[in-house]
Amino acid sequence: MKRRTFVGAAAALPAASLLGAGSARAQVKEIRMIESGGKSGESIEVGYIEPFTKKTGIKVIRESPNSLGKLRALVESGQTSTVLMELGSGTLVQAKNLKLIEPIDWAAVNPAAMFPEAKNEYGFGYQYFSTIMAWRAGAKAPKNWAEFFDTKAFPGKRCLPDFPHYSLPFAVMATGVPADKLFPLDVETGFKKLNEIKKDIAVWWKAGAQPPQLMKDNEVQYVICWSGRVVGDPAFGYNFAGGMADLAYFSIVKGSKPEDRAAAYKLMYEMSLPANQAKAATVISYTGPSPELDALLPKDKLSDFPSSKQNKSVQWFQNAEWWAANGEAVNKKWEAFKLSL
Repeated sequence: MKRRTFVGAAAALPAASLLGAGSARAQVKEIRMIESGGKSGESIEVGYIEPFTKKTGIKVIRESPNSLGKLRALVESGQTSTVLMELGSGTLVQAKNLKLIEPIDWAAVNPAAMFPEAKNEYGFGYQYFSTIMAWRAGAKAPKNWAEFFDTKAFPGKRCLPDFPHYSLPFAVMATGVPADKLFPLDVETGFKKLNEIKKDIAVWWKAGAQPPQLMKDNEVQYVICWSGRVVGDPAFGYNFAGGMADLAYFSIVKGSKPEDRAAAYKLMYEMSLPANQAKAATVISYTGPSPELDALLPKDKLSDFPSSKQNKSVQWFQNAEWWAANGEAVNKKWEAFKLSL
């Protein structure tokens, strides 16, 4: 969509003019967000907050980490200071069902072109990330999930996520189920496959930094991990084919002040611009939702990014609605499975 004509003229105006002179919105000097921290938070600062503050004069205070529990506590306490919350696709659905977030006024955001899945009624999909297979350099390279789970043909210790929504779908795919037939997920088949190779799973990771470090230390040779942890590092081989693509969203916290929401929508607009997304991608190898972004990324680095055409086309998307409906029951089975190891 084309940018509103008044936005371009307003870019050079002070915050009071941009957000509505003569109204309560003119008093906005800062807004607060809760995000996931680390390099991701740094990418938000460089790619989106800096141009937003330059245009509006409004500061953005970043806090982390983000969790559904923190969001629930904010809303239940009646807070009005935090307007933006970063949520994963599954927690977005949960937050919506719990009435912890508000619908986005997309007309107010008036974004540049975005991939359709990034324009959620309750969330701005600002960052693509992928969960993929990776291996220590020099190890035999698997081409698909059946080979990854074949510990005889591809010997070596594995490191898998200690999260059922990251591990079970890949285990099901290893039995020959194609990505477009994954959901509703055959949970029992997934657990059966994991049981077959459990003696070769050395570590169930909880922190994203663990898999690459364990491979570098040669404690494991194969991992399922987040792409941003391994791409571009010659110590690892990796494959996006059959990987799980997902989106991180920013949502409006229920009960936020109207003037803070108005400012948040202007920040979301900055998040929609491909040039800003390219800046963010220099900090971490995750990408924004613009279909025009590939042209702005280094040609020799396109294989690093989850949403580049060559990678997006060979991945599947997490089914957040299914997990929102079934996650609690699966988590109980997961804990029982872990106790049996």
